[in-house]
Amino acid sequence: MAELGLNEHHQNEVINYMRFARFKRGLCLKTVDSCFQDLKDSRLVEETFTVDEVIDMLDGLRTVVHSEVESELINTTYTNVLLLRQLFSQAEKWYLKLQTDVSELENRELLEQVAEFEKSEFTASNKKPSTDLIKPKLAPLNEGGSELLNKTVACLQEENEKLRTRLKTVETQATAVLDEKSKLEKSLKDLQMILGDQKANANQDITELENKVAALKCQFEKTLNDSTANQKFLEEDLVTTKHDLLKVQDQLSLAEKELEKKFQQTAAYRNMRELLSKKNEQIKDLRRKISKYEPED
Repeated sequence: MAELGLNEHHQNEVINYMRFARFKRGLCLKTVDSCFQDLKDSRLVEETFTVDEVIDMLDGLRTVVHSEVESELINTTYTNVLLLRQLFSQAEKWYLKLQTDVSELENRELLEQVAEFEKSEFTASNKKPSTDLIKPKLAPLNEGGSELLNKTVACLQEENEKLRTRLKTVETQATAVLDEKSKLEKSLKDLQMILGDQKANANQDITELENKVAALKCQFEKTLNDSTANQKFLEEDLVTTKHDLLKVQDQLSLAEKELEKKFQQTAAYRNMRELLSKKNEQIKDLRRKISKYEPED
């Protein structure tokens, strides 16, 4: 026997609905057959008909059949809606939410499976419906529903407890993270303060070094100026000394000349000799002075 993938209870419910649908389908076919039979009995009483008469009869038959089929299709739609209403109402009592997929209603494979199921249940066996399969309405709720509801509540409570435990864990982790963040912010502030102090000290050291360099530069310039002035003074003194030396040499030349003239005069010679000695001493003194001011090679 073909199966629909349902449990025994639900499969029996499907069989009951298919039995109802087969009954309604049979009534609809009988109604269509009666429309054609009525046409035969009421209109086909003559042996020949014109084209207009045939068209008129077919149009009338089409109108009647169309009305009957449309009425049956509408009734079938409403019947299916009532069936879905029963299922959804029962599901809502169990706090369930059912979903349907309309696209599956045109699934050819599933439709063929349902056709095979109908054939195996009704056509092949041609068995009579049993009293166990005929149920005029859905079974009412009983204590089993309360038990299932209690189980559902217990599951929800257990899940709620797990969520609370997880929430506590997350809160603990969040607190730890916030504490760590506070510590890091404090460490960052301390580091910024230390860096600020170091930067201030570095700026102060740089300022002191700049001041020292400026002072050394001023001192170097002053020393350079003093050295230049001293060198200039020494050069002028050297020039003066050389002039004095030239004068002494001139005087010495004159004295030698006079000494030659008065050489034979003894008293004059002695005087000249004494003068010459004095001049020699003066020359030596001048030379010593010059040697002090002249730069060494």
